Amino acid sequence: MYVDFDDCLCETGRFFPGLVQEMFGKSVPYEDIRYFNLQQSFSLTDEQYKQMMLRAHQPEALLSFAETAGASQTINHWLDSGHDVSIITGRPYSAYEASRTWLDRHDLNRVPLYCLNKYGRDSFIKHSDFSLELEDYYRMPFDCAVEDSPAAFRFFEHLPALKVMVFDRPWNRQCAFPHPGYTRCHDWETIRRLVDAENEKTRTDR
Repeated sequence: MYVDFDDCLCETGRFFPGLVQEMFGKSVPYEDIRYFNLQQSFSLTDEQYKQMMLRAHQPEALLSFAETAGASQTINHWLDSGHDVSIITGRPYSAYEASRTWLDRHDLNRVPLYCLNKYGRDSFIKHSDFSLELEDYYRMPFDCAVEDSPAAFRFFEHLPALKVMVFDRPWNRQCAFPHPGYTRCHDWETIRRLVDAENEKTRTDR
């Protein structure tokens, strides 16, 4: 099971309107974040975007994000049922320690966390336990995924049978899904039900 971090496990997107208001005096409600590209959504200059992202990735900011309701409960249910779960985040590698602490505080200490440079934002840290090179990522077997970012869908192209639960967010409501294996989900209860049904179908077919 592949699980994204931001806006799947935690409410990252809801943090940014307040930050942009504080830093630049811009008022953009959460529901008006129409693009995954936050620079575009908030109409920021290159320098403003850089400053915003630096602030947002400080440990005190990362640790303040609220958990998305039902996330830890669902993931622990899967772990207790014997399933492998990996959190694959596009956060920069410098955010690993705070991200790991957030997971541990939210009862997700059993789940491995990997940083994959999904969006070309970071230089690669080689030979760490948490940095994934693309070649290693593509060798990881996943049957289901939870993701919110249309920009990350390309990382699933090598798995045509993958079932992708797209967590409903304002920035993915206008995107076309690559194939019928993608399902829009509004909460973790729906994700849990769909994944459990898929796992039951797999067991029955064996």
